[in-house]
Amino acid sequence: MGDLILGIETSCDETAAAVVERASTVRSSVVNSQVDLHARFGGVVPEVASRAHVELMVPVVAEALLAAGLEGPEVDAVAATTGPGLVGSLLVGVTAAKSLALVWDVPFVSVNHLEAHLYAAFLEEPDLELPLVVLLVSGGHTMLVLMEGHGKYRLLGSTLDDAAGEAFDKVARYLGLDYPGGPAIDALAMEGDASAFKYPRALVQENPATLPDDRRFAFSFSGLKTAVVNHVRNEPDVAAADVAASFQEAVVDALVTKARWAVEATGAKGLCLGGGVAANSRLRERFLDVCMETGVRAFLPSRAMCTDNAAMVAAAGWWRLQSDGPSPLDTGANPNWALPLLP
Repeated sequence: MGDLILGIETSCDETAAAVVERASTVRSSVVNSQVDLHARFGGVVPEVASRAHVELMVPVVAEALLAAGLEGPEVDAVAATTGPGLVGSLLVGVTAAKSLALVWDVPFVSVNHLEAHLYAAFLEEPDLELPLVVLLVSGGHTMLVLMEGHGKYRLLGSTLDDAAGEAFDKVARYLGLDYPGGPAIDALAMEGDASAFKYPRALVQENPATLPDDRRFAFSFSGLKTAVVNHVRNEPDVAAADVAASFQEAVVDALVTKARWAVEATGAKGLCLGGGVAANSRLRERFLDVCMETGVRAFLPSRAMCTDNAAMVAAAGWWRLQSDGPSPLDTGANPNWALPLLP
């Protein structure tokens, strides 16, 4: 199978393209964010995102190929995120990728967005030793995954309600902070006292064995979000920085506690962080502390590889091409595509 993969990512509000060699060497990575387009609405507007992807797709792909020193026909395959995500946005990337693959007469590879996040760390740490536990935290997903091998995953637990990133956005909006909420709360929290308020940590106890098996590695942030909103509503003059810091500490505490439990329960050799929320400074700090305390190797992708990008899509696409071969050209967008798991 070919070594040079062109990856395309349009699952939400980033138009991205990248060229990656053998799932380990990034030849180029171009990401065009739409944050400014959606900021006025306080969140991603699907129709606006789709139209922006259409306008940006050709120049972004052209820039990625140019930066890699390639012309289109020189790539060995084209990989694209086909789900999960916003269906309109996904269709733009999938259509572009299949068209390029057809014109260049190279394989097309369908990539699951969640699986792509699992491979972000391999781009910077290609010698990752398996099995490892991956804490995947984003605006749409919060889950703990045991990666037993390439393409071999077991879901240990996921959120029962809001994703961590979604909770960040909702609390930030209530506090009157800018969109996106995660970076805004992260910045404000640096000015506050994380111990000022003791917000709830759902499903987090001293002894994880006291929790039912289906809740042991599960997350819940809806109650935390409601507690913060009610607190600010009842005390409108409370220091926003203290609220942000205390809320962030509660989220991070739940995430790293469950990650620790997962490592101890599975005997994994490493713990990996991924997803957009993995760029949070407090989470990264606590994550490293947990790895040191448990004696496992920490895999912490750079902030550029935490957020949506096409390099991780290309990396996952290379592995999928080796194991499954090309995807059919009639493959469509699947906005609800779950991470492929072991039976």
